[in-house]
Amino acid sequence: MGYEVVQTDDVPTTDLSKIDEVPPDLEITALDEALGADQVNCKLWYFEPGEEIRYHAHSQQEELYYVLEGEFSLKLGRSGEEEYVEVGPGAAWLAKPEIGHGHRNVGDERGVVLAVGAPAVEDPGLDPHSLRDE
Repeated sequence: MGYEVVQTDDVPTTDLSKIDEVPPDLEITALDEALGADQVNCKLWYFEPGEEIRYHAHSQQEELYYVLEGEFSLKLGRSGEEEYVEVGPGAAWLAKPEIGHGHRNVGDERGVVLAVGAPAVEDPGLDPHSLRDE
C-alpha cells in the first residue's frame, strides 16, 4: 500500500513512568509505530505543568519539535552557550546532532509537543556537557 492514515485519538498513549528504562516520566503517543515508520521517529509528548524533558543531546539524530498546546521554556545550544527561549503554540525548533536541547511546560495547562526525529535510531541521549570543546 505504501501509506497509512491514523487518527491520533485512536492511537494508544503510553505512560513512560511505568517503564523503568525510559526516562522521562511523561505520556507519549507513538505515531511512528502506529504508521509503521522505518526511517523516522514521530511522537506526541504530553506534559503536565512543570514536567520536562531534561537538557540532552543525541549523537546521530536530528529532532524537530512543534508546540501544539501549552507554554514551554526551552534550553537550547551547546554546553556553555545555552539559551533559554519561551514559546507557545505554533513554535517550532530544530536540534541538530550533538546540540543540547530540553524543554519544560511552564504553563498552567497540559502541553503537547510533536517530536519528529531522523534517522530512526536508538539514541537514548548524551550529556551535552561531555561534548564541550576544551
